[in-house]
Amino acid sequence: MRKTVLVTGATGFIGACLTRRLVEMKWDVHVVSKGASNKWRIGDLLGSLVEHESDLRDRKRLSRIVLEVQPTIIYHLATYGAYHFQNDVENIMTTNIDGTLNLLAACSEVGFDHFVVAGSSSEYGMKNHPMKETDVLEPTDFYGVAKAAATLSCMCLAKLRNLPINILRLFAVYGYYEAHTRLIPTVIRASLLGENPRLVSPSSVRDFIFVEDVIDAFLKAASVRKELCGEIYNVGFGKQYTTLEVVSKIIELVDANVRPMWGHAEPRQKQEPKLWVSDPSKIRRCLGWKPKYGLERGLGKTIEWFRRNLQLYQHDKGIA
Repeated sequence: MRKTVLVTGATGFIGACLTRRLVEMKWDVHVVSKGASNKWRIGDLLGSLVEHESDLRDRKRLSRIVLEVQPTIIYHLATYGAYHFQNDVENIMTTNIDGTLNLLAACSEVGFDHFVVAGSSSEYGMKNHPMKETDVLEPTDFYGVAKAAATLSCMCLAKLRNLPINILRLFAVYGYYEAHTRLIPTVIRASLLGENPRLVSPSSVRDFIFVEDVIDAFLKAASVRKELCGEIYNVGFGKQYTTLEVVSKIIELVDANVRPMWGHAEPRQKQEPKLWVSDPSKIRRCLGWKPKYGLERGLGKTIEWFRRNLQLYQHDKGIA
């Protein structure tokens, strides 16, 4: 039977990649987006899906859309605050918390099989060990606070009402359609153009995970037995790399004659962690998910995609 799916955040990086996969799978795809959203990532898909315009904070409008669509699966990836320029605290709070609760309330009225939410490793804050789902949440910014509050609200409702909700806490996702301001697109783009990339620090660390593996995790989370719902799952590779290691690997794979210009870009946050890595053992054990792409293979696929689609980034359309 053809599945009816509702996606929020489909115009964003990960949401667009997920939406593309769902369209390829011939699902009945509906997306909710703001009218002002830049649709450069999914413009070629608009004839293969149904778009509904609404702010997630407009509960009445959202309820009408959900009642019309009757989705069996909901992927909630819409967010605000993940980029350094999205710094309005009220917007961060209301979009992530109120928007999530409004969507969940609307979907609960019609019933659903799976509700999968994109969480964030920012919920954890600084840790001196690989991050586990059972760790105390100690976010260091309002975005992390808002995502943590949304996660806890979803888990509370899942337990109280026996709802099939899962949270995927995403680590440093990279791949096709990522914003040009991010590290990996910045370096790939500069390397392909023969320019020296302007970067912050070679010692920053992240747990990088390829977007195709992340999409597989979303699909897994929406196909598990109900007793495996109401859970939080880390989605990371389980290994961290320094910025220097990632940048060096990109330049090697492109075979570019460029030199990183460290300290020539403005830091995006005040304090960089010394450790930022996931413990993905729970999702491997419970959902049978594990990444297929190591860093070199994932970067290789990303570079080839950029070679074919560099025109999308010529005018800085990939801003968010």
